[in-house]
Amino acid sequence: MEMAQELHVLAVDDSHVDRKVIERLLKISCCKVTAVESGTRALQYLGLDGEKSSMGIDGLKVNLILTDYSMPGMTGYELLKKIKESSALSKIPVVIMSSEKILARIDRCLEEGAEEFLLKPVKLSDVKRLRDFILRGEGDDDKEKEKKFKEVCSRKRKFQDDSSTQSMPSTLAAAHDIESSPESSVSSESQQPLSKQSKIG
Repeated sequence: MEMAQELHVLAVDDSHVDRKVIERLLKISCCKVTAVESGTRALQYLGLDGEKSSMGIDGLKVNLILTDYSMPGMTGYELLKKIKESSALSKIPVVIMSSEKILARIDRCLEEGAEEFLLKPVKLSDVKRLRDFILRGEGDDDKEKEKKFKEVCSRKRKFQDDSSTQSMPSTLAAAHDIESSPESSVSSESQQPLSKQSKIG
């Protein structure tokens, strides 16, 4: 299947630097990337803005949407809700990124249907893992998805118990470092993100 060769990821981030970092990491991971700067542009691309898709999505299946949480105009959470409310697009996995570890935010996104919540700076290992579980998850049926939802609920409780409630400061400088050398990001140790599909295999 062609999709197994190259996943198509829609990356949404208002930060030009972060968009370039994500684009580069995705390309290194053999993914096709479409990068847009806002939730509104993402909806236009997906054809959910009430008009025909202005960017010609026909024939270009999106396998994953990777969006920043904090964006002007429309947050990543609001974009997630709109995608999950669409019968045509609700099955597309959505991953939320943020530079702040706010438990209420993580809970809200996962409960609304986000596949995973990643803390920035996103690492090459994160992107490769996302690609792998999307490929493995293509055949999942509804019962399997329900099982994964239950798993993430219990994992979320453990995350709340084990984690401090303080926010993680933004790491823009680290993002610059990743842009110049994405491979180096693999070695950096940070919080393991919460995932619905982390136990697949």
